Amino acid sequence: MYEMNEILARDLIERAYREDLGDAGDITTLATIPADAVVTARLNARAEGVACGVALAADCFAFVDRGLDIALFKKDGDRIAPKDCLMEIRGSARSILTAERVALNFSGRLSGIATLTADYVAQVAHTTAKICCTRKTTPGLRALEKFAVKCGGGMNHRFGLYDAVMIKDNHIAACGGIGAAIDRAREQIGHMVKIEVEIDRLADLEEALAHHPDIIMLDNMGNDDLREGIAIIAGRAKVEASGSVSLDRVASIAETGVDLISVGRLTHSAPNFDLGLDF
Repeated sequence: MYEMNEILARDLIERAYREDLGDAGDITTLATIPADAVVTARLNARAEGVACGVALAADCFAFVDRGLDIALFKKDGDRIAPKDCLMEIRGSARSILTAERVALNFSGRLSGIATLTADYVAQVAHTTAKICCTRKTTPGLRALEKFAVKCGGGMNHRFGLYDAVMIKDNHIAACGGIGAAIDRAREQIGHMVKIEVEIDRLADLEEALAHHPDIIMLDNMGNDDLREGIAIIAGRAKVEASGSVSLDRVASIAETGVDLISVGRLTHSAPNFDLGLDF
């Protein structure tokens, strides 16, 4: 299974607890729970989906108290059903209660993304199209959210502005044309970097193709236009479809023959997955 960046995850966990605990700590737990109280808690699924952030949640509990005994029963990318136990934690009641919300915030958010991604992937399984995420992610959590997309069976688009050239409508307008933008990009970037250009009119395809981009994004087009665009491109570039890709429509988009379908809602609109910590 695709693995999370542990160094990045550790930094995010620390910042999350700094935000949650402030200067005084968990005043409710400190005021109500005896210091010597010991409990067993289970992280349980309350819906069907794909688990993600399980190891991260375990790291959250361990961050608060290294003395907790944590057993994992599910791993990132596993299918889960209601009442499935993802992990069991035994030890200080104070520590478990203090750690609970941050652990659930991470695992619920990431499992929601993985589950929605898996739903999209299932809709296009009869085609060769691949489901991709976008840069429409929660600030600071992009690497985790893109990890969740992978756990759901999707593919990662570029991670940021630094790892691929993505020429969009405003770049084209500011540069003076599609061909000029592609040529200038190629003059500046290294030979390992791919160039993608966004096209929202079929009339612009030939100009784009004349300058040999690696990928052409057909943006906000109906299925008939997608099919026509693919015929014009004729294998001269990879074809990506994007824009208003609902779960109901994604299969018909895939059936046009596009190579990639990018879906912003995988990360910007995925519902939180229902997980609960039960003593």
